[in-house]
Parts: sequence; structure tokens; C-alpha cells
Amino acid sequence: MNAMKWLLDSDPAIRWQVLRDLAEASEPEVLAERSRVATEGWGKRILDSQSPRGRWGGADDRGGLITVHTLTLLKDLGADPEAKRVRTALERVRKHFVWREFGDKPYFDGETEACINGRILATGAYFGEPSKRLLDQLLGEQLNDGGWNCEAPRSTCSSFHSTLCVPEGLLEYERACGRSPRTARARAKAEDYLLKRRLFRSLRTGEVIDRSWARFQFPPSYRYDVLRALDYFRSAGIKPDERMAEAIAIVNERRHQNGLWPLNRIDPRRFTFDLEPGIGKRSWWNTLRALRVLKWYSLGGARARRKVSARRGSRR
Repeated sequence: MNAMKWLLDSDPAIRWQVLRDLAEASEPEVLAERSRVATEGWGKRILDSQSPRGRWGGADDRGGLITVHTLTLLKDLGADPEAKRVRTALERVRKHFVWREFGDKPYFDGETEACINGRILATGAYFGEPSKRLLDQLLGEQLNDGGWNCEAPRSTCSSFHSTLCVPEGLLEYERACGRSPRTARARAKAEDYLLKRRLFRSLRTGEVIDRSWARFQFPPSYRYDVLRALDYFRSAGIKPDERMAEAIAIVNERRHQNGLWPLNRIDPRRFTFDLEPGIGKRSWWNTLRALRVLKWYSLGGARARRKVSARRGSRR
């Protein structure tokens, strides 16, 4: 199967990212496709399902997590923050949603758990509502080992889940507000935390921490897996590192004979409508993310090999 052709025969949210990340299409072509996300397909369905009070999930969203994950999904689809329908949706959130159980804090100032706040920081920055207050809170909660844990301060050992959520948020904040020494240091420490553990192994024993991290879910909510981690490193422009090699091998191993990647997991809470046919079925999202990760890793490895070769040549 021609994976590129199959991906392009899908939703605008997939197509514009294929054009940008895999087909290297012109900017006008990419932007034209991206502009359709808010008015067609999955993006339209998400925006149509928001309540006038700014929430998704109705009565089931008592803790606000459905809204958190739905806004994260809308970001991952690549909905244009300047699109009229997107601005209307964000205005509803800003105007109506507060964290009642946390002193009526505004939505984009977050709650208490690092994994959730990393997602809120990311969506706030992406959609034009960056929260300096939330940024400072997260930077102050980074643990000595470089990561984060929603159980801190009771727990002093970081969690892979929480740790990945926060640098994802920091990266979006940097894109919106500019890079600072504080955010750069925090992201670097978190990235080192993951790389020292080869994205899925215990630093102490070298054993695989959780075998489910080799099974890929979309939407990920706050769940960790090695494909999501690799896609973060790609998006952040981090140079491929040999400590990623095992995780890259897992991505390759998950590819089916038809050249596509299946959906391995679905969030049991099903906080939104299904984007994919089902577990074990071919997945647009996993195929897109896997192909662009492998492309990034391959190109980075080739550049590294050329640099090594050039250095060797200069010594002759």
C-alpha cells in the first residue's frame, strides 16, 4: 500500500500535516489544507460538540478532564488558532470555565497536577492564551532528577507520563512567547531524564518499566508511549541520539506488512468520538507520526554520519 496516498485520502487534520512533514509541499498548499480543519471533518465535530458554557463532555466533565483532553486534541489536529470558530470556542472557555475546586482559578492558569497542567500550558500557548502564572508553577515543581510527578512532593522520583506532558507545554510556550534560559534549561533537563532511560527503561536496573509503552495510542490523553516521546523530540528539533535507537526499533517493529501502523490502544474513558476504525486496525495517526519520526531520525543520522566522515577526512 502507498502510505502517503492513503494518508492523503483522509481528514484535513491528517492531510495538512502530511503535506508539511512528509511531502514537503509549498507553504500556501499546507496553509490552504490546514484552514479546512476548523470547518470540516474531525475539527468541525469537536467544535460542534462544545457547550455554550465552554465545556466538552456535558455532565461527565465534572473534573474538567474531558475539556482538557479535547482542547489538546484540537491542538494536535492543528486547528488554526485564528479561525473564527476556534476563537469563539476559546472565548467560551476563557469566559466560563474556572477550576471551582482550586479557588475558581481561570482555566488557563491550571489546577494542581503536572500532567494536566502541562497539557493546559500547551493549549493555552497554542491558542493564544499563554499563562505565565502556570509556567512559573510548573518550573518551580521540577524535581531534582529533571522530571515531574503528579504525586510530588510526596514522591521525589519523576514519572515518564508527567515528565513528557510538561516539556510539550514548555515547547508550545516558547513558540508563542519566545525561548528563555529558564524554559530552555527545564526542557533540557527533562529531555535528559528521558534519554538517560532510553525512553522506556529503568535507570537503576535497565529493565523495561512498562511494556505498554511500546503500544501506541491516539489520542494519547496524558498516556506515555515511545512514539509520542519520539514525536516530541522531532517537533522540538532535537538531534537524533543513539539513546533513541531502541525506541526507533520498536516503531519499526510495529509496522504491518501493508506499510502502515495499527492503533494499539484506545483511552478507556473515550473522552471524544472515535477517530480511528478500532484497535488493531490501520491508524492514520500512528502512521503519520511514525513516518515523520522515522524520516527525522533517518535524516539526522545521515547528517551525523556525514559530519563524522568529514572529521575523519580532515585528519588525513
